[in-house]
Amino acid sequence: MPEREPIRVRDVMKRQFDIVDGMDTVAVALERMRHVDTKSLIVRKRHADDEYGVVLISDIARQVLAKDRAPDRVNIYEIMSKPVITVAPDMDIRYCARLFARFDLSRAPVVEHGEVIGIVSLTDLVIKGMAHQQG
Repeated sequence: MPEREPIRVRDVMKRQFDIVDGMDTVAVALERMRHVDTKSLIVRKRHADDEYGVVLISDIARQVLAKDRAPDRVNIYEIMSKPVITVAPDMDIRYCARLFARFDLSRAPVVEHGEVIGIVSLTDLVIKGMAHQQG
């Protein structure tokens, strides 16, 4: 039986994402958020030797909303995760799923040549990956 061609992260990732500065307030970041379906914000690098960060909607819910903090007084850098685990676009989705399971991740930025080119989530891996496999 011939081996099946692997499905790559680039085949299932979301190409639209929102990128913000760590100094932005949560209120400003949410106003600028256009791709709500990603449920996350990528935090821009400050310089070449910096790393990307990420803020999930769940971080905002837990650290701002639940604690009754004013979104216009909380900066993104206060609630972001940094550095974040990133994945390569050519990674086989099976290995990506294992990475997510090992580190209890729900999504990760997809980075190619040092730049974020998309976001991949567990949902993308399962739903789009299985559909891609069947199609």
